[in-house]
Amino acid sequence: MPVVTAEVLVPVDTATAFAVSQTTGEIRRRWDPFIGEQRFLDGAELPAKDVRTYTRQRLGFTMISHYVSYAPPTNVGMAMDSGPWFFEKLGGGWRFTPSEDGMGTHAVWKYNFSCRPAWLAPIAEWVGVRVLGFEIRRRIAGFADGCQDPEVLAAVQQ
Repeated sequence: MPVVTAEVLVPVDTATAFAVSQTTGEIRRRWDPFIGEQRFLDGAELPAKDVRTYTRQRLGFTMISHYVSYAPPTNVGMAMDSGPWFFEKLGGGWRFTPSEDGMGTHAVWKYNFSCRPAWLAPIAEWVGVRVLGFEIRRRIAGFADGCQDPEVLAAVQQ
């Protein structure tokens, strides 16, 4: 299964970095270039293990996923329940650790996936590593910007 990883050092503590990563609505769209719309499902109001979410990517692809782990302020993981036809499986994990110098947080975002149909998977996965890799690098750069955005930081301090 292909794996795509992106990482960044942000100038905030792990609790703040984790909180920024879990923002929703307009605050989320301030920093996350991937999200067109995202919401909790089944009456959930907050993220937690097993909570399902609906996500519409900015180009229109949609996905239902669920949290497989939720451990503030160190990590969060998700798995796709349903999504674009070309993904057989998709999962991701975001990990937040204090930087070595203690002046910020090291964020590592890792995704794994497999594509379908099987006969197309080798080519689709080669393309997927590049496209998903681009999206994840762009997304984590937005996250880094969000960790320095006064409006985002004010929202997570509430």
